[in-house]
Parts: sequence; C-alpha cells; structure tokens
Amino acid sequence: MSDGRPLSSSNNAPWLTIIGLGEDGLAGLGDEAKRCIGAAAVVFGGARHLELAGPLIAGESHAWMSPFERSVEAVVALRGMPVVVLASGDPFFFGVGVTLARHIDPSEMRVLPAPSSFSLAASRLGWALQDIATVSLHGRPIDLIRPHLQPGNRVLALTSDEKGPETLAALLAGCGFGQSKLTVLEALGGVHERVTVQSASDFSLSAINPLNICAVEVTAGEAARVLPLAKGLDDGLFEHDGQITKREIRALTLSALAPRRGELLWDIGAGSGSIGIEWMLCDPAMKAIAVEGSAERAGRIRRNAAAFGVPGLTVVEGVAPAALAGLPKPDAVFIGGGGSEDGVMDAAIAALRRGGRLVANAVTTQMEAVLLDHHARLGGSLIRIDIARASPVGAMTGWRPAMPVTQWSWVKP
Repeated sequence: MSDGRPLSSSNNAPWLTIIGLGEDGLAGLGDEAKRCIGAAAVVFGGARHLELAGPLIAGESHAWMSPFERSVEAVVALRGMPVVVLASGDPFFFGVGVTLARHIDPSEMRVLPAPSSFSLAASRLGWALQDIATVSLHGRPIDLIRPHLQPGNRVLALTSDEKGPETLAALLAGCGFGQSKLTVLEALGGVHERVTVQSASDFSLSAINPLNICAVEVTAGEAARVLPLAKGLDDGLFEHDGQITKREIRALTLSALAPRRGELLWDIGAGSGSIGIEWMLCDPAMKAIAVEGSAERAGRIRRNAAAFGVPGLTVVEGVAPAALAGLPKPDAVFIGGGGSEDGVMDAAIAALRRGGRLVANAVTTQMEAVLLDHHARLGGSLIRIDIARASPVGAMTGWRPAMPVTQWSWVKP
C-alpha cells in the first residue's frame, strides 16, 4: 500500500465481498449476500451495519476505526481470507468501495450493491437521476452545493446527520434561494421512512433521522447569488481589495490556461483567489493551490473559495519562490502578482510538468520586461490586452482605458 496503488494477489481470486445494505437490513439481502456474510472469517462495517447483519455473522466483526485508513490496512492485511465489508446502499456511489478499490484490485472483489440513497430518493420523487445534480455533503463542506444553485435545477444532497437539512436550509435562505422547495427524505427503505416538504426559508422540521438526503428544487429570488456558467465572473461576486484579475482579463487568462479535467493549478500571487476559484469551478475534479504572501488576502481567498462552493482550494501563505518548495507538481501555473521577483518565474518553470501551461500577466514595466525576456528565450505566445470602459465625463460619457496587460503563454516542451 505504500504507493497507493491496488495490490494484486498471485491468483487474483475474489476474497473480499462488499455488500450494500439498506434500511430494511437482512430482509433486503439476496441469498448470495447472506451466504457470504455467514461464511466470512471477518466482517467489517459501521456499528449500525454490524448490528443489522448480526444474526448472520459467524466470524469476527470489526467496526470501522478512526482514522479510516487503519481499517483499510486491516482489510488488506487479510488478503486471501474470506472477508466481507458492509456498506450503505451502493458501495461505489460516494461509498467505501471507492476507497477500497484504490488499494485492492477489482478482480479480487465481489460487489453486491443495494440501491443508493440517491436512487431511492429519485424513485420517491419521480426524478430522472441522469437529469439532476447529485452531491455528497456527508463529512464534506456544505458549500459544495453552491455551484449547483441554478434556477430551475434539481439537486439531491446527501447530508452528514440530523443537523444537515437545517444547515442546508439556512444556506439556501442566506444566499437568496429561500423559496426553493426542500424535501427531506429520512431512513429511506426502512420502517421509519419519512418524507417532508418545506420551503427553505420556512424550514422548521425537527427530530430528523441522522440518515437523510435532501432534495432541492431551486428557486432564485431577485438578489440570489447565481454563479454564471461562463468564465470571467463579475468582479462584484468576489470579496477583494482591488487586487483582483479583472473579469475580461480573467476570462482570457482561463482560456490560455486551458483547464483539463483533474489538473492542478498553481496561482502565484493569488490576490483574491479569482483565477484558482474559476479554475476549480470548471469541474469537480479540478485542484488549485493559491500562493499569497499577505495573511489578510489569504483569509479573503478562503472566504471567497467557500462562497463559490470550492472549499477544497488550498491556500499557502508565503512569498514565492520560497513558498513553492515542496508543493505537488502543477499541470498549469498562473503568475499574476510578484512575478518580477527574483527566482519566481524560474521556479515555476522548473516545477511545471512536461506539456504543462504557464500564463503570466504583467501590468508593470518591470514584469513586462521579465515576460519579454522569457518570450525571446523560450518562445510561446505574447499578447497585449487593452480594455476601455464607458464612464461619465461630466454630463456625457467617454471611454476610460484600464491599465494594459501583457500576457505571455507558454507550454513546457
């Protein structure tokens, strides 16, 4: 397990059975699942799962340990023995199967899934799963739902506990979606199943079952914080002190950075974090590290990341190039501030993966000189961006030019 890749046994014979359980417990299991539980030398699962399957367990039973990695190691250590892992619903939909598959070859597993909470919720509501957004907020920041708050959208959100629906209702009401219909579906498939519908702003449900999933039919009020799907979001959506890549320049910069699914961006001299945030909004698999020397601005970046629903943005407080040491290799680098400092550009170029993209913007003559020098030596693309905005001139209107931006884009050979 040292390199995080699945390990294979000599014959790859299935020894691990992952069984999905519903709220109906043993009643919902097929004969093969019951036989596997009874024949297992060791059964792993949550306390609730072990209690549900208790009448069938003849071997040892082990509840999940904290941190969870300890239990993964314990499962792998039993390779070759008949082992059962009990999971909720579909083990490969935000489930334990995903984690185990990082360490155990799929050919060594037998998986017997049950319907997921998402499938059960969709069936109760008559929603087509392929047409809605699904998000797990179980043990994850609730802000992850924000990018899905588009007018008319339908969202299924799995929560962590009995407090989840109320917290979600408060978030919806707080950012202008209070009239959204919020359906709380509790203990689906069991004897305690309950489905309740309220508006987010009038939410008053109490004594909620910890096992719940929320369905949101998004309705946006006049002042709702709707995040446009295009790149170059309005500057006013960001908290900033003026140190922000303006929306038009940001749209061109994101285009030059050419995000691809699952890639990592370094945003050096991040300011408000706008570039890294929009990078991460491209796809849930995107990753970004914002490097910022000002503690005040670093705090602002974290608040912006939460407000845009990308709380996974990593913020590194420190001045480049020293702050870059030890960071994972990037697939793309943006330098928007501090790039004229000695060693920053060279450190970024050295760290960039082959085929990675570097984009640097300059508004000062010093930084422009750095870009011109690198373009002369390394090639790439060099453009100059001039933006003018209409503004009042006395009783009339005229064009007020913004500071021109020189942009160098380069792909590492």
